[in-house]
Amino acid sequence: MRIVIAPDSFKGSIGAAGAAAALAAGWLAARPGDQVRRLPLADGGEGTLEVLAAAARAHRWHQAEVTGPDGGRVASCWLELPGRTHAVELARASGLPLLAAPDPMRAQTSGTGELIGRALDAGASRIVIALGGSASTDGGTGALAALGARFLDGGGADLPPGGGGLAGLARADLGGLRPPPSGGVTCLTDVRAPLLGPAGAAAVFGPQKGADAGQIEVLEAGLARLAGQLGGHPAAPGAGAAGGTAYGLAAAWGALIAAGAAELCKIAGLDPALADADLVITGEGRYDATSADGKVTGAVCAAAAAAGVPAALVAGQLAGAVPPGVRYRVALAGIARGAAAAQREPGRWLAAAGRALAMDIGAAAGRAGPRT
Repeated sequence: MRIVIAPDSFKGSIGAAGAAAALAAGWLAARPGDQVRRLPLADGGEGTLEVLAAAARAHRWHQAEVTGPDGGRVASCWLELPGRTHAVELARASGLPLLAAPDPMRAQTSGTGELIGRALDAGASRIVIALGGSASTDGGTGALAALGARFLDGGGADLPPGGGGLAGLARADLGGLRPPPSGGVTCLTDVRAPLLGPAGAAAVFGPQKGADAGQIEVLEAGLARLAGQLGGHPAAPGAGAAGGTAYGLAAAWGALIAAGAAELCKIAGLDPALADADLVITGEGRYDATSADGKVTGAVCAAAAAAGVPAALVAGQLAGAVPPGVRYRVALAGIARGAAAAQREPGRWLAAAGRALAMDIGAAAGRAGPRT
């Protein structure tokens, strides 16, 4: 059998490459003669740079110290790819795990802008920005300010960092904003939310960043004032990604907003890998109702269905109906007898899932014969 293993990271426990390796080890322990291809993926959130690096023939990592989401200094990096394309991952500079405790009103994206600036200084002709995992709801104003923009109150003073101050925004001054690179800017998003409203950045993702109901109202008002200043398309799918950072970069810097999972599947070569596959295995930490909309598992299952390849889904927890094309599913919490046990030893239980799938699916496929 020819198997493609194409998971996302299992957030909080194991990265996509580690998950793919564990699933492959488990499968091969049961069926050592099969051809297993590992294709770790990401959706524009954490782990995106590793996927881009793995897909590139040549790449170079750049290290940098930048402003973290709490205003302190953090060690970060960005990735240089062939063709003078440079990739930045917001989570590495402005991500929620970089905070000791959530700070929804003051968390900022300045460090992301600093990484972008470093990439420009290094000669980037195109910039790709992965926007998942953010700590803030500042509409990207921190990143834009780091690139030379100013966001001013009624008295002409610069607003304090963070989304909480945007409710006092009176004017956006883009006169000092550095121009984007000649080859353009692409924002990879892991959600399709608009900037504003009940499905927007503040309402949906504010609670994940520690915001209560009153703070969500303030953040929403601030993002609305920002949209009033910058114009653009706040209702565009994905504009609300990373606390509105996608919107800010699109409106002020002309960035293109793209669905991260679909783009990264293309870069990694998922469709060619499926062309002669007998099975694809995908997975993530928690599969729920949002997983089919812009996430890796949804993108892989859709590609598998289009290619006529059976799909298996492995998740830490299964909390939603799986797509029609998924014929097999495994919840690690079930085989580990609890989510906590699965998170403590993700490699062990992913290997166990891979072995179980190989024994069940491999036996059935052996009786039916491989695809031709």
